[in-house]
Amino acid sequence: MMASTAASYREITDANGRIYRVGETDRELLGMSRAWMVWLPWLAMVSISVFEYGYGAAEDTIRDKHGWSLGQTFWIVTIWAVFQAGIAFPAGRLREKNIVSARTAMLLGALLTCIGFFSIASFSSLPLVWIGYSVMGGTGAGLVYATCINMVSKWYPEKKGARTGFVNGGFAYGAVPFIYVFTYWFHPSNFKLVMSLIGLYMLVVIGACALFFKDPPKNWWPADVDPNEWKKATKTAKANTLAKNPPAVRQLSPIQALKTGQLELMWIAFLIVGSVSLFGSAYQVPFAKDAGFGPFIAASSAGVLSVVNGVGRAAVGWVSDYLGRKQTLVLVLIIEGLAQFGLLWSGKAGLEIPFLIMAFVAGFGGGAFFPLFAAITPDYFGENDNASNYGLVYSAKLPSAILGIGIGSSLINALGYTWTYTIGGLLAIVAAIVIMFLRQPGRHPAPIVAKPMVNRARAKPVTSEDVAIAPNWAD
Repeated sequence: MMASTAASYREITDANGRIYRVGETDRELLGMSRAWMVWLPWLAMVSISVFEYGYGAAEDTIRDKHGWSLGQTFWIVTIWAVFQAGIAFPAGRLREKNIVSARTAMLLGALLTCIGFFSIASFSSLPLVWIGYSVMGGTGAGLVYATCINMVSKWYPEKKGARTGFVNGGFAYGAVPFIYVFTYWFHPSNFKLVMSLIGLYMLVVIGACALFFKDPPKNWWPADVDPNEWKKATKTAKANTLAKNPPAVRQLSPIQALKTGQLELMWIAFLIVGSVSLFGSAYQVPFAKDAGFGPFIAASSAGVLSVVNGVGRAAVGWVSDYLGRKQTLVLVLIIEGLAQFGLLWSGKAGLEIPFLIMAFVAGFGGGAFFPLFAAITPDYFGENDNASNYGLVYSAKLPSAILGIGIGSSLINALGYTWTYTIGGLLAIVAAIVIMFLRQPGRHPAPIVAKPMVNRARAKPVTSEDVAIAPNWAD
């Protein structure tokens, strides 16, 4: 179904200068319910999860097939993560400037991710695998990831938390079937077939999803949310939600966001905890095997970590709507830090059940912070430039991949798992401390005196009836 081009709208400005484009329904713009802009991004995220969360389980067979060392094998996924994170900001800027559409970004991502798996299936030369799997595959996965996450916040500006978490979660637990395939049925004899089929799977699924992707107009506000009823609800049952997560005071460009100093704090915290999380997803299976656990426990610990990593992303979005993004993020980072010590203790003690429980806790902490950063970014800087602003924050994954996976292998070789996991636990606590210093730009505790609102469509002062259409975030 084609979206209508005759949809009418008007722009309303609140006391803080923020613009709301009201009047157009999602079906007028998309030709279908905006709920599809949750399910389709989720499905695409599920399809690319094997890149990161399934790699640790495949590592033994990859080494046997190509004759690489542990360091060489994990630097492949390290470089992949660098390009996966590095493409987020430039892709976001191209989308915000309408140079590249969401659909084009997704289609390109589908092609590049497919090439990535065909490359590692076909070549034993490290430089060729770096180019095909790490650079091209990483770029493709980054295009899919960044496009999917930002698509949700654009179509759900009034309730983005739980939905962003749900879509983000697919990036983790989508790898679970592949973890068991890699553990039990993946061998050098079927290496090329398995890897090629995964590449084809990504091409088909992501490509199909891409055909329906479309961004809403800038400043869009959903017409199916009754303004008066929504306003009443936020002042009663959801009063605590708005108090904990007040929307951005105004729309900030990347340059303006950087000038606040808050984006830099987000970046530093993301860098630190991202290193810990990526280390866990990469070395969970190798650590389990080193601790003497059998293949079932090793695979199950990685599976549990991935499932909870993903499910936790969805659950924490909902929780943050009520407790507050910042408060929830601090709690999650502390949990992730404690989980590192729990994994170390249970692994060294050879305790299978406690080890799986700690994998559960580590999976939650290692995944839950992603959607919180994705949701808190538009909360602080607005939705219009969210693809670019979150792209800057997410770019911290670039150096965190080098620290957590690449340098992580060197730390394991030099210090062993005990000191490496200890360092990881302490770093997560440091990240929590950094987040405590976050302050929403332009939000002051003192009451803000409301200014007359102007309806740009009619070029005259807005009446009391109009005020109800766009909530006054100064309340």
